[in-house]
Amino acid sequence: MTSFSDELNERCSFVFFAAIACNHLADPAHASQLCFHPFGSDRFNSSCLFSCELGFRLVGESQLFCQASGHWSQPLPLCQVEQCPDLSHTKFSGGTMICRHPVGPHSYNSTCEFRCYEGFDLIGENLTRCDHSGQWTASVPACTIKKCPAIFPPVSGNMACVGAVEPFSFGSQCNFTCQDGFYLTGDDTLACLASGRWSKPTPTCTVVQCSSIKAPLHAHMQCKDPVKEHSYGSTCIVQCEHGFDLIGANMTECSSHANWSHALPNCKAKRCNPIKSPPHGSLSCSDPNSSFSFGSRCTEKCDEGFLLNGTSSFECTSLGVWSADMPSCLAKRCPTLNSTAHGSLICSDPHGNFSFGSRCRSACEEGFILAGTAETECTSSGTWSSDVPRCLAKRCSGLKSPPHGSLICSKPHGEFSFRSRCTTTCEEGFILNGTAVTECTSLGTWSTDIPHCLAKRCPTLKSPPHGSSICSKPHGEFSFGSRCTTTCKEGFLLTGTADTECTSAGKWNEDIPQCTAKRCPTLKSPPHGSLICSKPHGEFSFGSQCTTTCEEGFILNGTADTECTSAGTWSTDIPHCWALQCPLLAETSQHGTMNCSHPNSPFSYGSTCDFACSEGFWLRGTPTMTCHTSGLWSQNPPTCQPVQCETISALPSSLSMNCSHPLGDFSFGSQCVFTCDEGFSMNGTSMLVCSSTGFWSNSPPSCTGMSLGTAMLMYTGVGASSAVLVLILIGLVLLVMWQFRKRGPPIMAEDQAWEETENPAFEF
Repeated sequence: MTSFSDELNERCSFVFFAAIACNHLADPAHASQLCFHPFGSDRFNSSCLFSCELGFRLVGESQLFCQASGHWSQPLPLCQVEQCPDLSHTKFSGGTMICRHPVGPHSYNSTCEFRCYEGFDLIGENLTRCDHSGQWTASVPACTIKKCPAIFPPVSGNMACVGAVEPFSFGSQCNFTCQDGFYLTGDDTLACLASGRWSKPTPTCTVVQCSSIKAPLHAHMQCKDPVKEHSYGSTCIVQCEHGFDLIGANMTECSSHANWSHALPNCKAKRCNPIKSPPHGSLSCSDPNSSFSFGSRCTEKCDEGFLLNGTSSFECTSLGVWSADMPSCLAKRCPTLNSTAHGSLICSDPHGNFSFGSRCRSACEEGFILAGTAETECTSSGTWSSDVPRCLAKRCSGLKSPPHGSLICSKPHGEFSFRSRCTTTCEEGFILNGTAVTECTSLGTWSTDIPHCLAKRCPTLKSPPHGSSICSKPHGEFSFGSRCTTTCKEGFLLTGTADTECTSAGKWNEDIPQCTAKRCPTLKSPPHGSLICSKPHGEFSFGSQCTTTCEEGFILNGTADTECTSAGTWSTDIPHCWALQCPLLAETSQHGTMNCSHPNSPFSYGSTCDFACSEGFWLRGTPTMTCHTSGLWSQNPPTCQPVQCETISALPSSLSMNCSHPLGDFSFGSQCVFTCDEGFSMNGTSMLVCSSTGFWSNSPPSCTGMSLGTAMLMYTGVGASSAVLVLILIGLVLLVMWQFRKRGPPIMAEDQAWEETENPAFEF
């Protein structure tokens, strides 16, 4: 018969063994896993379910199990990116294809951009992307060549075209020529451009044009023009009037070189002997046909100052002789002249002293000029053409004061005359450019030019950074009297005087002001955040851009970026950094306590919760939970489980047991009452209670009793073995107590993992 101690030893043996462990499974790339651990993390019967990100597909088993051998049921699956059809071998002519592959060639999120060469049009979408289903969002487009309008040969011309791809398309060229006797107007070669237009208008063939001709004098001309008047192929025939002779060819034709085949002929009248005008006379002839020819009439007149001696008119007769002889001309006389004072007189007498045609010239001393006509002549009326002149001092050109200056002159022989001296001075703010003194010379010219009065120059000004200057220049750029006004760009303020003026001393009366950027209010980083600012024109000034970022575990509430505007204000307010929220934890029940601290806000990043169980209960799980930067708790909430006592079973047939379990079978608070069958007596306590330490209040009792003979036979043996049995029981109880204190509460099955989406309660 098995003793109670042996049975108790067999029943308590499970306490010292744990479930078989498998290797920890890492998350595959682009995948996530959801695991269930009934006997502990990565232990026997644990299962993990794998899923891939969008655009990736699972290769392998989606669920793995930890087997009793300590190995997982299948190898770790992989997430392979979805592949789209390879476009590198796709026919795409007339353009280029540029592809980008952020994950892998022609895979999820790959993009391909299509561009056509010059002269081609894109038909379709210019961009396609590989989506999560392994299909391109758009089909491959096509590049079609641009076409120009059809053109035709010009009238009386020819056209020869060469097409690069097809007639009248981009790259096509057409050459034009004209027939003999026509010339091309326009370019001889046209090209179809990338814009779909021809490089030039279509040329035309224009007939070659000869110079316009008219019938010669005393002739008639008759022309035939097959195309256009006096153009290629035209012919003209000439005939002279009666009494005139034809000299030259009577017919001419317009050639393909725009030349007449013959010059036009002449019709020439009969001629008389040529005659000349007599000395000191003139001959006036009318020549209806040609000079000194039949019909010409001549009239002779004496020059002014001469008298005619003979008949004045005569005619060329039909016999070719003049009707009368030519007359002669005799000169008239003028009064005698004397030399003028302060001068000399030199005369020429072609027809006798002081006679018609005599010329007398007066000359003056150096520095003087004639006041009157230097020369006088004996006229046809017998009088001199002008009086003898006087000699006056030479005058120079009139002078005027230069702008912004004054002129003072001396005048020994009259204003601006020989030996006059003039001195120039300038107004305040102007300087003399040239010689101040000039003199009127004997040549009647000034020894030097009148100088200029130039405004004094101030130093060149430049616009300040972020500003502009507008200047007036009444006397030249940056010179005396110039005024400059400075303005600043939007977002900048003027520091200094806006207006400055160039003074008569050649200096500016004010310095150029500066343009400083407007300042915005100083910004500070929000709690649990940092602020990074650019300062192109100074800290917290116009154009500064500030970006707010939060510490790990905090999220931004508001716009991250703000900019200092031209009005000196920030475009947006500084955002706040709020702690990430973890799921709320339910209040504890009667078997445990939960104490939480919230440094930021309730159940947010940094919050910690401590758990403790009431007496008679043990904590399954970690006693402290922390809200992490991910917005998740560090682990599942612990639970308070009642302390378990050893299960009582396999009692002797003479002993019966009745138990109550308020918190669970054979757990803290359970009570068991024992009774013996009739004829047996109880050895031990009749009632056992499971204490808060996990031990029964006493050992189970036993029932003793038998027949008198048997009792007498065994009395001696029982007496000897009683002492041994008590020692064994005491040793066994001490061993069990030692093991429980060493290992802690009995090993219990763990609950299922706390799903992220749940709001767990502190269960008991």
